[in-house]
Amino acid sequence: MSLQEVTPELRGWIIEQATAGRTTEEVLAAMLASGWTEEVALAALEHTLTSQVPALAASGNLPPVVPVPEPLPHGTRASVWAGDRQVDVIMNLADPRVVVFGKLLSDDECDEIIALAGTRLARSETVQTATGATEVNEARTSQGMFFDRGEHAVCQRLEARIAALLNWPVENGEGLQVLRYGPGAEYKPHYDYFDPGQPGTPAILKRGGQRVASLVCYLNTPALGGATVFPDVKLDVAPLKGNAVFFSYDRAHPVTRSLHGGAPVVEGEKWVATKWLRQGRFE
Repeated sequence: MSLQEVTPELRGWIIEQATAGRTTEEVLAAMLASGWTEEVALAALEHTLTSQVPALAASGNLPPVVPVPEPLPHGTRASVWAGDRQVDVIMNLADPRVVVFGKLLSDDECDEIIALAGTRLARSETVQTATGATEVNEARTSQGMFFDRGEHAVCQRLEARIAALLNWPVENGEGLQVLRYGPGAEYKPHYDYFDPGQPGTPAILKRGGQRVASLVCYLNTPALGGATVFPDVKLDVAPLKGNAVFFSYDRAHPVTRSLHGGAPVVEGEKWVATKWLRQGRFE
């Protein structure tokens, strides 16, 4: 049986799909449906997107790179100062930009945020960039709520810590969103930036510009399941109470490989507090 060959034509097609805004999962599914083996398809995707995307960006075929929060501007270290405490650096990945932090929150802070949020939970919604409104989405089966920025002392303390950790102004952050995932609940892989091709996006961006980074804080440790997953790089981050995972995306495009999701909770429940960072002041 002859081996499948990754031709220049195939690489060109992958680039066309990427510049059109197709997700890596969508391109992979199309390749598998066309008869490519998964091993060859994944290798072709990885090679093409990592070796040729910089040239595409330089030629203007991709959105321009924008500044993003950076928690480790001077390189990897075992821990980093976050304004009021030392935070452990558990994992540091350059592409996609993912950093896992340990002991960002104390147990008491986690418990307090859960208690404050618990009485205000409702079925989680997502922003629909086609209209700019929010609505229930079957891909997201959690319960959630939003705090206003600085609404409680514990929120103010955490927001100041995050600003110091990420070298990004407090006012450029959205209010904390707290989510509760019960058994079987999940959030299927998605991007956090707002799709620039959708008609509702310009209205959304008036409130602080594009999202450029996310920080997911784990408020408890589920008995089983509930990892934060990054399918493009086959990375699973275990949800451990007090820890957090940071990831940034320097353009609103799948080439950032910032596709991520919340794996189903198998046993127990999972509580998280998410902070989204914007380009400018969020009002």
